[in-house]
Amino acid sequence: MNPSLALLVCSLGIAGLFYLDRDKSLRPSKAIWLPIIWIAIVGSRSASDWLGLAPVSSDPNQLIDGSPFDRVVFEILLGLGIIVLILRGNRLRAFLAGIWPILLYFFYCLLSVIWSDFPDVSFKRWIKSIGDLVMVLIIVTDAHPADAFKRLISRLGFVLMPASILLIKYFGNLGRGYDPNGQPMNTGVTSTKNSLGVITLVITLGVLWQILTLRRDKDLPDRRRHMVAQATLLAFGVAVLVLAHSATSGACFALGAGLIFATSLPVMRRRPAGVHALVLALFLMGGLAMFLNAEAEVVHALGRETTLTGRTEIWAAVIPVVPNPIVGAGFESFWLGPRLDRVWGQLSQYMHVNEAHNGYLEVYLNLGWVGVGLIALILIKGYRNVVAAFRNDPATGSLWLAYFFAAVFYSVTEAGFRLLSPIWIFLLLAIVAAGGTASAVRRRAAEPPGAPADLSSTLPSADSFRPRLLGGTN
Repeated sequence: MNPSLALLVCSLGIAGLFYLDRDKSLRPSKAIWLPIIWIAIVGSRSASDWLGLAPVSSDPNQLIDGSPFDRVVFEILLGLGIIVLILRGNRLRAFLAGIWPILLYFFYCLLSVIWSDFPDVSFKRWIKSIGDLVMVLIIVTDAHPADAFKRLISRLGFVLMPASILLIKYFGNLGRGYDPNGQPMNTGVTSTKNSLGVITLVITLGVLWQILTLRRDKDLPDRRRHMVAQATLLAFGVAVLVLAHSATSGACFALGAGLIFATSLPVMRRRPAGVHALVLALFLMGGLAMFLNAEAEVVHALGRETTLTGRTEIWAAVIPVVPNPIVGAGFESFWLGPRLDRVWGQLSQYMHVNEAHNGYLEVYLNLGWVGVGLIALILIKGYRNVVAAFRNDPATGSLWLAYFFAAVFYSVTEAGFRLLSPIWIFLLLAIVAAGGTASAVRRRAAEPPGAPADLSSTLPSADSFRPRLLGGTN
C-alpha cells in the first residue's frame, strides 16, 4: 500500500475507534488532558523529537544539558497540574495521608541532590519526576475517576497503537531502527523496542480488563459498540507487542493478563484472600526455576541469551562504580560525568548504555541501599493496598494487582522505577488508587449509624471504578 494511502486509512481507522467508543455520559474534568499529554510524551518520543527540534543524543554533554524545549513543555504541564491539585485540596489531602511511603521516597530523592556530583541536573530531574506523581493524583482526585481513567486509556491507545503499526510498516525511517549491536528493531512511535513494549504493556492490560468487565456487565448501554472498539484496540496492542519483540514487556503482559483472568474466577471472588496464595505460587515458581537451574530455559523461552542479552555484563560493570553503597550517587546522577565514561569504557560492545536494565539495581546506583529500602517499603505498602482493594472490589482490584505485579517483575530486567517511565507511572497509579478505595471502605465501615452521608466524600467510593469506566451509564 502507498504510504500516503496507509496514512489516510490509519487516520480514518483512529477516527472510527473514537466514534465507536463515544459516550457522552462520561464526565471527567478537562484536566485529564494533562496526564494524557504527559504519558503520551513519556510513552512515545519527546516533544522536540516529534517537532524535529534538536533531540537529545547519546553524547555525554547532551545527556547533562538535556533539551530546553522539552524542559519547558514538562514545566508547563507540571505547573498546570499543580494548580489543578491545589483547587482539589480536600480530595488531595485525603489521598496524601495514605501514600506516605511514596512521599518519603520522593523527599529522600530530593535530599540526595545534596551529595550528587551534578546537583543542578539532579534537582531539575527531581522537579520533572514530581510530574509523574502529580499526573497520577490528577486522575484519582477527579470527581469521576473512573471516567478519567477510561479517557486516559482510550485516548492513548486509539492513537499510539495504530500509529505504531503505521510507522513500522510504511514509514520505516520513523518506525524502525537499530539497537547498539546493529540489529534491526521496530520502535513505532517510540525510539526503542523496549519503550514501545512498555507503553503497549500498560495500555493493553487496561484494555483487556475493560473487555472482561464489558463481558460481565451485559446490561450496559451500547455494550456491543464499546466491545468492538476495545477488542480492536486489544488486537492492535497484541500486534504491537509482537512487532516490538520486547521479551520483558511480553512476559509481563502474560503475567498481568494471567492475574486478571485468575482473579476473575468465581472461587477467587468468593475467597479474595486466595490472592495471597496466587502470589506465593508465582514467587515459588520463580524461586524453584532458579534452584533447579532452569533459568536458562526460561530466558531462552523469552527470546534472550543466558546473559539476558548483555544485562549481566552491565550489572557486573556498574556495581563497582557506585561512589557510596549506602546513599548512592544522588538522584539520577549515576549515568553522568566520569562514571559514564568509565562504564562505557568497560562495555564497549554496549556503548551508550545509560541504564542498569534492572530497576532495583538502578535505584541502588542512584540512591544506595537507603533508596532500595524505600522502594521495598513502597512495594510492601502497595501490595497491602492492592490486596485490600481486591477484597473490597474484586472487579477493579484485579486491574491494580495486574499493574502492580507487572511493574515488580518488569523491574527485574528493565529500569522500571525511573522517572518518566510508563510502568512507574502505572505502578504509582495502582498503589494510590487502590489505597484510596480501601481507605474509603474502611472509613465508611467506621462511620457511626446516622452519620452524615458526606463524611467520606473526599475519597472515591468502592465502586467508583466500575462499569462507567467502560462506556456505560449509571
